[in-house]
Amino acid sequence: MTSLNRINQNGSPVEGGGSDKNMMNNSPLPLTRNLTLAYTLSLVIALLMTGASLAGLIFQSNFYSTEELRRSFVSNDVVNLFIGLPILLGSMALTRRGRLIGLLFWPGALFYTFYNYIAYAIAMPQTLQFVLYLALVAMCAITIFHLVSSINGAMVQQQLAGSIPVRFAGGVLIGFGVLFFLRNIGQAAGALTGQASLSWPEIAVLAADFVVMPCWVVGGILLWRRRALGYVTGAGLLFQASMLFIGLLVFFILQPFLTATPFPVVDFLVVFAMGLVCFVPFGLFVRGMITIVK
Repeated sequence: MTSLNRINQNGSPVEGGGSDKNMMNNSPLPLTRNLTLAYTLSLVIALLMTGASLAGLIFQSNFYSTEELRRSFVSNDVVNLFIGLPILLGSMALTRRGRLIGLLFWPGALFYTFYNYIAYAIAMPQTLQFVLYLALVAMCAITIFHLVSSINGAMVQQQLAGSIPVRFAGGVLIGFGVLFFLRNIGQAAGALTGQASLSWPEIAVLAADFVVMPCWVVGGILLWRRRALGYVTGAGLLFQASMLFIGLLVFFILQPFLTATPFPVVDFLVVFAMGLVCFVPFGLFVRGMITIVK
């Protein structure tokens, strides 16, 4: 590749020495800068996530020192490989093809990984793999910030306005964020007062919830108020929430086979019902984005 080769805003190379402004104008995506850094970091995240998940499955006794950790994370390693990894790579691939749906889902896919590895890192702070989990959390946060700040929110708002149910989608995000936040407050209070007992992995998941749930509330409020940033982040947050529900359902199904844990019928049905509530605005959001390109 010669020094005259450039990168356009969806990450593909462009021949010639045109200006950055011309490249942005030629991009089919609403971007303010190229995404080379985001692609590079996301590929590194994908590789590390693949390595961590495979190692957790192959070397279970080394990675998970207690039966409690094994029950909590072995099934999740499978979920990461078959849900977390494909949604990340799929979003990147759609973005490279100039699809807005890929660009807006990409931060959500990273947010899914960010949430998962917060729990891993907190649950295993005194292990060698803790450094790996912490690196994944940090890289996801950096890449999400880079991606969101690279998107022209005004252009996204202009394209999506009138095509998506912003009040409904925003309300669902706010509702779930508040509901889970209050639920977690109740669980934490019960543990502190001795009225309920929580395992260390369960505490780690609660901590991850406390980091992520406020983002649902803030994103929902921005979307409800039809702010440009709400349009940029709304699809990704709904995507992340929907994938978390699907991932949790798959987790429940896998647990009896991988860890000899009884199938939690009640938990499965509750999560399935809540997931359906989230899937509706997510589906309408997707339909709206697909409609604007037709």
